[in-house]
Amino acid sequence: MAALLAFSSALLAQSPEVSITSPKPPRVVGPLLRPFHLEKRVVTPARLTDSPRLESLVRSGNLYLSARDVIALVLENNLDIAVQRYGSLLGQEVQRRAEGGGYLRQVDTPLIPGPLSVSLEGVTVGTSGLTGGVGSGGGIVSQIGPVPPNLDPNLVASMQFGHLTTPLTNTILNQTTALTNDYRQLFLQYSQQFATGTNGTLTYTSNRSMLNSPTPLLNPATSGFIDLVINQNLLQGFSIAVNKRDVTVAKNNIKFNTLQLKRQVITTVSAALNLYWDLASFDDDLRIKERALATAKKQYADNQIENRLGTLAGIELTRAAAAVSASQEDVVIAQTHVEQQEAVLKNALTRTGVESVWLDDVHIVPLDRIEVPKTEELKPTAELIQNALEARPEVEQLKVNLESNRVLLKGDKNGLLPTLQAFAELTNNGLSGPVNPLYNGCCGVPNAAFVGGYGNLLSQVADRKFPNYSAGVSLNIPLRNRAAQADYVTDQLQLRQNELQLQRAVNQVRVDVKTAVIGFQQARVRYENAVNTRVLAEQTLMAEQNRFNLGAAPDTSLLIQAQNNLSLTQSAEVQAMANYSHARIALDEAVGQTLDVNHISMEEATSGRVATASSIPDSIPAAEGRPR
Repeated sequence: MAALLAFSSALLAQSPEVSITSPKPPRVVGPLLRPFHLEKRVVTPARLTDSPRLESLVRSGNLYLSARDVIALVLENNLDIAVQRYGSLLGQEVQRRAEGGGYLRQVDTPLIPGPLSVSLEGVTVGTSGLTGGVGSGGGIVSQIGPVPPNLDPNLVASMQFGHLTTPLTNTILNQTTALTNDYRQLFLQYSQQFATGTNGTLTYTSNRSMLNSPTPLLNPATSGFIDLVINQNLLQGFSIAVNKRDVTVAKNNIKFNTLQLKRQVITTVSAALNLYWDLASFDDDLRIKERALATAKKQYADNQIENRLGTLAGIELTRAAAAVSASQEDVVIAQTHVEQQEAVLKNALTRTGVESVWLDDVHIVPLDRIEVPKTEELKPTAELIQNALEARPEVEQLKVNLESNRVLLKGDKNGLLPTLQAFAELTNNGLSGPVNPLYNGCCGVPNAAFVGGYGNLLSQVADRKFPNYSAGVSLNIPLRNRAAQADYVTDQLQLRQNELQLQRAVNQVRVDVKTAVIGFQQARVRYENAVNTRVLAEQTLMAEQNRFNLGAAPDTSLLIQAQNNLSLTQSAEVQAMANYSHARIALDEAVGQTLDVNHISMEEATSGRVATASSIPDSIPAAEGRPR
């Protein structure tokens, strides 16, 4: 219980696999910047260390693994799945970009095939391949149709100060030969586009000018205006669905990336289970080869005794020695398979692979053995196919892409329309300033409405005392418009291609399921035949042993051959069991039930943290831990 609590605490203490954080903004500047979303966003570093589960399964230099532990370690440590976890967050950032009016980006991560055993025997299932979502890696990256509006507002502010000196030869107007102007300019502008195809710009400008001339009535004089311009698309670009189509596609791509992670989990878990069961079968085969070697050595020792007694010919001693040599070679080959398979499995279950010295020295001990049930109840193939069509993520991915293609096609169609824009502009002007202290009365009495400070200017602008109005429409008709027409037809053709690809994937799913069912049934029949063959080999060996012991057989060749045949049939039975496990895993993958059969939660797969504790027994028999 204490070990379980310690493991759970260590598990909960782990940071999320992938996350984006926003550090706390400065106390003074932060609240001012928050409305403009200028916060700093930080992506957490990639985790390159293994989960604590791995070391918790080690006892006395051995790594004890059950099939359930293999699945948990794959979900927590496998790099292929870890890479794929970034897909959804990348898709969310593309959506964030699209919501601001940016184009779609390539962010998809292709599916990574699972690791293979050192032995290539077994059953595999083919699946239809996909590599990317529409508009990001697997689809378009250029923009066709009306350009999406920039939905993020834009604020521009500028101030300018200056001093100008202008030499004059004509002094009638300004009554000075060197006119100086100390000026200050202020410019503020707020602009924003909307999904309705509306574009609005609000501009405020003021200009303060102080001259050294006695002729202006107001000095310094401050002029300014506030200007509102509204443009509205009436044909091309006049549709919320069209203007936000990239956002819709980005959301679909998030679904695609989530399904891609699911596919990666299925692919990697299936491959890891194949590695595990192959290692278990290699271990069993090694034990068979070691028993055969022990039998051959015993036979050789017995033959030596009988040869010294003169009851056995020397050629029989040579035959027994040859059998020992052949058995020793078989043991070496079997040991090589085990060690190579361990390296492959360790690499699939860890983030550093065999780089860790302590892990490289650890020997994997499978706790589970392949079990073939006496009877097998399979659902009808038609029902399995229907389940596969509903559960296989690649079929759903094609449907998501098809929906995205239809959304983008609406934008292509809208791009065929002429550009018709209506606009309206409202401007309020103002002028204010104190009476020129140098004024010589040359131009009459200053108007009292203009005499005042900056507040007077703002009051004139707000009261619309000096307004300007304008409105109109603008029509742009591209003749022939061949580029837009070609784009529209091209995307229609690609849509038809995608519909056919979906049908092809559906057909492939049917073939996958039927092939997997046939392979599974054949694997079971082969296993039953291998069991029967092994039983017959045991009976044959027993008969030859009795004949030899009773002296009915003059030589040991038939006995040695029977011993070899038994070893071969035992190895064939082990391989048949491994092939059965591969066929079972392939059938689950073809039907799309890998996650359900193995009780895998996509929430845990997405977070990279499995809540289930390790299944290692409290006490492990010493015989189970075989040293290298």
